[in-house]
Amino acid sequence: MIHHVSIGTNDVPRARTFYDPLMALIGFRVIKSSDQSVHYGAPDIVLSLETPANGEPASPGNGVHIAFRASDRAVVRRFYAAAVANGGSDDGAPGIREKYNVNYYGAFVRDLDGNKIEAVTYTARESFSL
Repeated sequence: MIHHVSIGTNDVPRARTFYDPLMALIGFRVIKSSDQSVHYGAPDIVLSLETPANGEPASPGNGVHIAFRASDRAVVRRFYAAAVANGGSDDGAPGIREKYNVNYYGAFVRDLDGNKIEAVTYTARESFSL
């Protein structure tokens, strides 16, 4: 089981303007923050944005990405739209990724530091309701 994931950033306040609306879409909230980091989760910390502890500049890893579970396809599309609207760059528009699974619906973006993130769902539903 994964306890949490940390992503390097060179500017925590700038990273928050990008991640705050995205994390809200998937049900995460800010649990703790400082000038050096911000931690999201529900209720425990799951994702941290941090300046590197070694003092070197943050840089994205090739082949590494973090996928966030979305409740339905509409949330995937809203996640992607919010990411791009907040300065992220397209790395794969919302759609089916049959090479993974016939129901795999995801969208990929790069955050403000170049890290690759994704929202994904396996549900065919367009909106989630109980």
